[in-house]
Amino acid sequence: MFIDHAAIETALKLAAGANDAAIDAVLAKAELGSPLDQLDIATLLEIKSEQHMGRLMGIAGAIKDRIYGNRIVVFAPLYISDYCVNNCTYCGYKHSNDFPRRRLSREEIQEEVMLLEKMGHKRLALEVGEDPVNCPIDYVVDAIDAIYTTKNDNGTIRRINVNIAATTVENYKKLKEASIGTYILFQETYHKPTYDLMHPKSVKGNYLYHLTAFDRAMEAGLDDVGAGVLFGLADYKFEVLALMMHNAHLEEKFGVGFHTISVPRIKKAEGMTLDQFSNQIDDQTFKKIVAILRVAVPFTGIIMSTRESAQMRRDMIRAGVSQISAGSCTGVGGYKESDRKSGTINQFEASDQRTPLEVLKELVADGLIPSYCTACYRSGRTGDRFMQLAKAGQIHNVCTPNALMTLQEFVLDYGDVALKVESEQLIEKELAAIERPDIKNLLAGNLERIRGGERDLYL
Repeated sequence: MFIDHAAIETALKLAAGANDAAIDAVLAKAELGSPLDQLDIATLLEIKSEQHMGRLMGIAGAIKDRIYGNRIVVFAPLYISDYCVNNCTYCGYKHSNDFPRRRLSREEIQEEVMLLEKMGHKRLALEVGEDPVNCPIDYVVDAIDAIYTTKNDNGTIRRINVNIAATTVENYKKLKEASIGTYILFQETYHKPTYDLMHPKSVKGNYLYHLTAFDRAMEAGLDDVGAGVLFGLADYKFEVLALMMHNAHLEEKFGVGFHTISVPRIKKAEGMTLDQFSNQIDDQTFKKIVAILRVAVPFTGIIMSTRESAQMRRDMIRAGVSQISAGSCTGVGGYKESDRKSGTINQFEASDQRTPLEVLKELVADGLIPSYCTACYRSGRTGDRFMQLAKAGQIHNVCTPNALMTLQEFVLDYGDVALKVESEQLIEKELAAIERPDIKNLLAGNLERIRGGERDLYL
């Protein structure tokens, strides 16, 4: 098994109580952009002082700026079925919770998508519970088609990332044929004894089958995969090292690791209380985790959902986060106002309740470019091809112009006067800063075309 529990425990023991000199040495290594090994990461996990935290956050922020610039990808989740055969102790969808289950029809899915499109969304994360009978792979594939073919006055959803349970190579090939973006699956916890405890009487309880899902997905041709753990289930230090071990395994076997890493913390959900979980982490520890992930895997996107507060997300955008959800509902059919009032069960409680417009206003006010770009996926810049461009420092030549074009679209189609004023200033500033004349001229022309009514232009 490529998650070597003994090796992780050894690294944690060797790093335990690391002194200032040892931490400073690893921070200096990170500052130079040198790769960090397991012991280096374990050493950073020992950071406790404000001085070291400040330096770590600064390094993480500098790395993010160098690779991602000031772009922030914006998306929304779409929950289409809460049928589930599992009894995961931390989840509101668990089988033992007694509530009326729902699976959206094709028409209901399209209705939800229309509402999301009216908010300006172009990227969705499709979410379902695990139930082979009530939510088979063919239902998921049909849902994907329903989403892609739903169109309102201002266009369609352009990228669907999919979060479904671990499955077979054959089923992953079906997702590939359906033209999904990233395949997302959270290990929840890499610590096997904890994993077994958290998944009683569950199909999901097969640790090894769940752990090797990305191997099967990549064998099926899905070269963009997104990982994550649910912080609060097991010791966070173990989880971070295990995430890095999993990433290294994929890089060695397939030539590319995680496209994204999500960083959810456990939140209150139906049928459980937080005092059941003794490994919850405080805000300072959470910030440390996010910053360490950024320096450990500089080219991997880091996602922070609306589980976290608006202020936490704002803080961590400056120290590593590159993708956020906005205007999220975590219940099936939750984007219909009538469903919000009908007692729909959510998978977990969200903290940031702002609308996408409110989220974008804050991003633009902070000098950040909200991006709904899906160009890399549709242009074949996925997997190792994306990583090659990113590591060569060339990805910004396409990502920044594409982000600006999607911002211009949003402003014209969904923005209010205040957003339009600030966004136009930001767009002009960013356009002027582009160094390559050919890209600057192309972008300027495309922006004018968008203002003239064209849509979905990208490099």
